[in-house]
Amino acid sequence: MIDLRSDTVTKPTEAMRHAIAQAIVGDAVIDTDPTVAELEQETADLLGMDAAVFMPSGTMTNQVAIRVHCDRGTQFLCDREAHIFRYEQAAYAQLSGLVALPIEGDRGMLHAEMLSEWVQQASDYTPGTALLCLENTHNRWGGRVLPQSEIDQVCRWAHQRDLATHLDGARLWNAAVATGLDLAEMVGGFDSVSICYSKGLGAPVGSALVGDADLIETARRTRKLFGGAMRQAGVIAAGALFALRHHRGRLIQDHDSARQLAEAATDTGVLMVRGQSVDTNIVILEIDPGWGTAAQFQNALREAGVDCLSLGEHAIRLVTHLDVTGGAIDQACEMLRRVAALKAAGRSVTTAKPSAETANSTVRVSKPTVRARKH
Repeated sequence: MIDLRSDTVTKPTEAMRHAIAQAIVGDAVIDTDPTVAELEQETADLLGMDAAVFMPSGTMTNQVAIRVHCDRGTQFLCDREAHIFRYEQAAYAQLSGLVALPIEGDRGMLHAEMLSEWVQQASDYTPGTALLCLENTHNRWGGRVLPQSEIDQVCRWAHQRDLATHLDGARLWNAAVATGLDLAEMVGGFDSVSICYSKGLGAPVGSALVGDADLIETARRTRKLFGGAMRQAGVIAAGALFALRHHRGRLIQDHDSARQLAEAATDTGVLMVRGQSVDTNIVILEIDPGWGTAAQFQNALREAGVDCLSLGEHAIRLVTHLDVTGGAIDQACEMLRRVAALKAAGRSVTTAKPSAETANSTVRVSKPTVRARKH
């Protein structure tokens, strides 16, 4: 099975397993785990911030950040397709007594003119607005890299109105590789950043919340409240540290593979790339309703040996990662063409073959401008 459901399905490499086996550990709750401390400091240094705190998941880092920035009964602004709003069980309400105000964005990007009317002071009738959240890369917009100039502009606007700013940067590593921008430059407008080691970087577990020293000190206490304090966590931090040091540069291969999948899909005539471009390692394909549903396409692909996720009634998501390269991507492209041809041809997945026109045609898929990558 070629598993393209997510970049979280990766298995540790042999070199990563060796690093995990050799990890020096301690009790990270009573005092310090040396490997965790090393991971936290290296992460903070990369992002140009004071400190970081290691946690089990990106959902926890996001929710701890929101809790730290917002008083109970206040609201935060986010894109309506944001992971924080769509995929975290409204934990901000369940755990922290907060209100999310989701805004219709511009392919995941929020601009000041979209937000102005929703920023309000607390009153007898309304919750006060405390925080602006962005997501880069944007999951439900196909791994889109948000334009840096627009990020900087809206963060300045938020700070001028005394709003804190938080970035869900689960796949920020992908955005940095795709654009060539320095990580610290990308997050300069944010008061806190959530990053993930277990997605594109391929570590088995872990995320971190990064910010200034006072914020991270408070976040450590909130992590304990949420049940995220871990003892000899160096065993998993070692995998994340290895990934941070060795797997960032290779992300460009995943981006190339994603564009290859997008080109194959566009060739079929029944699949369209959401947003009409692929920036990083996520490809969301809108399915012509005349072909069928996303669930039907997903099932047919699985029968052909390619696993993906369905998003709603007429879209599927494919995510490239370090465990699927080269010939496997070529095979996945072939299966996309075959499954897309099924509806008209009325044949089984194993016998359907792409037409000569489909097999030979190509469609250019746009990609962000690449600059020399800073280290």
